[in-house]
Amino acid sequence: MEDIKEFIASAIQKALENTVQKQEILEKIENPKDKQNGDFAYPCFHLAKILKKSPVLIATELKEKLVLNSRIEKVEVVNGYLNFYINTKNIGEEILTRIIEEKEKYGDQVVGQGKTICIDYSSPNIAKPFHLGHFRNTVIGSALYRLYEALGYHVVGINHIGDWGRQFGLLIEGYQLYKDEYNFEENALQALSDIYVRINQLAKQDEKIMDKARENFKKLEQGDEESVRLWKYFREVSLKEYNRIYEILNTKFDSFNGEAFYKDKTDEVIQMLEQKHVLVDSQGAKVVEVGEDMPPCIIVKSNGSTIYATRDLAAILYRSRTYDFTKTIYITATEQILHFKQIFEVAKYLVDEKYQKGLVHVPYGMVRLKTGKMSTREGNVIYINDLIQEAIQKSGTIIENKNSNLENKETLAKQIGVGALVFHYLKSNKLKEVIFDLDETLRFDGETGPYVQYTYVRTKSILEKAGFDEKKALLEKVDYTLLKNDYEMDLIKELEKLPSILQRSAEEYEVSILARYLIQVATLFSRFYTECPVLINDEALKKARLHLVYATSMVLKKGLSILGIETPEKM
Repeated sequence: MEDIKEFIASAIQKALENTVQKQEILEKIENPKDKQNGDFAYPCFHLAKILKKSPVLIATELKEKLVLNSRIEKVEVVNGYLNFYINTKNIGEEILTRIIEEKEKYGDQVVGQGKTICIDYSSPNIAKPFHLGHFRNTVIGSALYRLYEALGYHVVGINHIGDWGRQFGLLIEGYQLYKDEYNFEENALQALSDIYVRINQLAKQDEKIMDKARENFKKLEQGDEESVRLWKYFREVSLKEYNRIYEILNTKFDSFNGEAFYKDKTDEVIQMLEQKHVLVDSQGAKVVEVGEDMPPCIIVKSNGSTIYATRDLAAILYRSRTYDFTKTIYITATEQILHFKQIFEVAKYLVDEKYQKGLVHVPYGMVRLKTGKMSTREGNVIYINDLIQEAIQKSGTIIENKNSNLENKETLAKQIGVGALVFHYLKSNKLKEVIFDLDETLRFDGETGPYVQYTYVRTKSILEKAGFDEKKALLEKVDYTLLKNDYEMDLIKELEKLPSILQRSAEEYEVSILARYLIQVATLFSRFYTECPVLINDEALKKARLHLVYATSMVLKKGLSILGIETPEKM
């Protein structure tokens, strides 16, 4: 069943005889701040040019043509707006019954049935500990994975790891020079990272080191046994640590095919581009022109080697054949916007139009330190493992101070600490640059993950005190018409929005929409709980309010689970 906003948009579209797309109508529908102007308002001003009439006349004519049902009590025309008033008598029963029936499935849809979406995210460079720069990328991709699954898509999570390139020639040189100075048993990945920083600094001072690095990488490309053995070791050590982090973050992947996987698949890309006569010589390199507003896309460098753009194109070709995707979504920092514009343009020479149109780049703002940009080469990074452990430790201290009698405090500290980090980097618009601040991340009040988690715990506590049995909830006769004051109705109307929130988040590739929605649900629940006592003597009203509390718990749990955040039972 459509939610009320979707229902209104469909009714308007039909009244307009499909002259305007439903999505455009949906984007225009507002929630008036003054409730006297209705629950939803549709401004008709943008229709004036299309219909060659005044907005007031358009609104008046639309009102007469609208075909509505009992969900809408009345419609009024005010200054070019159509104001819709929800029938509060029926809405409580309709929405709460649906949530209680569907439980954690509430919000799930079938819009993606039979379609495959590939999501390319995280993609760290091996031989380097997982740092804060890849954290936002990882949690956005992981949330989108679960979001599209909830909408019925078959989702393929791809970790296109950086496991090829000249830097491995440098690392091999550093490893051979310094390996005996480090304890690889204790922390092999950190040792490799330290060696990389050290050899990189040395290479800046000594060109001979860089020459050796180039020679090492050439040997690796040619399949030299010792070089390949070391490369495999670097990769194995890295993935072991990354997978440990991914498990903590509730993140999964279906493929770890990185750059190295495509190194023997670039020849076909080059041949196809040559056959299309679009590969041209430019100062010794081979490039494809991609428009006047962009520099050409380099396919083969002047020394005859390919670059990561060539391997990305090979990946597009491989994924179109392997997954027959509807969309392939790439999640990277804004710094790579030009790169993806270029390869998406070149892709039209390699794959069918449907695949090229399905290529989507989702850029996000960089995560920066207060002192500036992070750099592995300079050793100026925050490692995510250290950050997670500190967040868990600080959460544990807060829990101990608040309620030292709680059981499973270690598990709870992990749920809260990790949840706080994930929520912090998902609640902001993806394009907004984030300045890292651990204290802000771990606040237990305001617009934070712990606040939403705590609201969920409050719902569970209320239900437990009342002896609420969710298995019998659907069998009980409940008079939902008793839920009629503003605090109750505002919360019910907000719960009703979850399906459209999930759809909008997916359409805009913007999980912050869902995160901020959960903050709003938590805020409205807090107001409701303050103003509307639940555990009261009036059994009929008590029962109705308990069902509202239970429905709220289901929506919070569902939303947090999509974001990858666990819901504690006590807090």
